[in-house]
Amino acid sequence: MNLDKARQRAERNFKKEERAQDGRKAMIEYEAQAVAIRKKTASLKALRLAKEVQAQTEAPPAKPTIRHRRAPRHITAL
Repeated sequence: MNLDKARQRAERNFKKEERAQDGRKAMIEYEAQAVAIRKKTASLKALRLAKEVQAQTEAPPAKPTIRHRRAPRHITAL
């Protein structure tokens, strides 16, 4: 009987430690993903800001002037 209880206690402790290790691994992966996302976000922000600065320093493109032809007016005498 004591052997069974000791075995069950050992299995519970083993499973508990295994869950704790899985939790630590999951947390490490989560933190690594968060760091990668922050780096990517910072990189994209820098690219966007550089593009905005470049757009502000360049001269705006000239708009083509559109000339509309007027339809001839017919004068009718009544």
